[in-house]
Amino acid sequence: MKTDTSTESALTTRKLSLAYADTTIIEALDLAIPAGRITALVGPNGCGKSTLLKGLARLVKPKAGVVYLDSASIFKLSTKEVAKRLGMLPQGPVAPEGLTVRELVAQGRYPHQGWLQQWSQEDERFTEQALAITSVAELADRPLDSLSGGQRQRAWIAMTLAQNTDVLLLDEPTTFLDLAHQIEVLDLLYELNQTQNRTIVMVLHDLNQACRYADYLVAMRQGCIYAQGIPTKVMTEAMVREVFGLESRIVADPVAGTPMCVPIGRKSREARLHQG
Repeated sequence: MKTDTSTESALTTRKLSLAYADTTIIEALDLAIPAGRITALVGPNGCGKSTLLKGLARLVKPKAGVVYLDSASIFKLSTKEVAKRLGMLPQGPVAPEGLTVRELVAQGRYPHQGWLQQWSQEDERFTEQALAITSVAELADRPLDSLSGGQRQRAWIAMTLAQNTDVLLLDEPTTFLDLAHQIEVLDLLYELNQTQNRTIVMVLHDLNQACRYADYLVAMRQGCIYAQGIPTKVMTEAMVREVFGLESRIVADPVAGTPMCVPIGRKSREARLHQG
């Protein structure tokens, strides 16, 4: 994990408000996503994490405020220009019936094509590379709808990687994956960040994985930022109590040394009383 802090921001919001119809989800939010770092958004269901990610990707138009991509207002950029610089993997993506894995991954190259520039050797190279590093190359000719949930998720991540953008936004990228494949995907994202300096923003539910893999943590509650910063500053017992309504103990991860949240549920409390 990178330990130095960067003042450069890949994505910035200023007084950003996001809403669906008359329901405001995000209210006057200021946020700076560090460039070349991994940022994890954490918080309870319904707190606005996914909506914020969509706002950063220009999938939800702001009710107020602005989103900057590399200092330029994202809504002043063309759709193709945004797609060349920012890749987004939403929750529960849907593909046309019968689409093969290779065809899906190849769609990540569409922003780089035009009337005068069709499929190129570079498109082929990035597609094959994405298939390989997500371990779906052997599934390339299979229909997407014939795969398991975990295999499909890796194929969607491959499509996002084939886009070859400097910024990756991923909404719960470990969804449907067993523990081994969760770590495999997170290790892959970590490697992309370390070797290619990609800026990665991801929504994660597992607090301990967020602390282990993220350089920067954003804890959200009711559409607002409760705390943000390096994991050792954000992951506190008070934060877990206030944001998640859960008592816990924060200890050092015995493997990574990062903060590890140990929840205290009813069974734990009763066991402690019996011991006393």
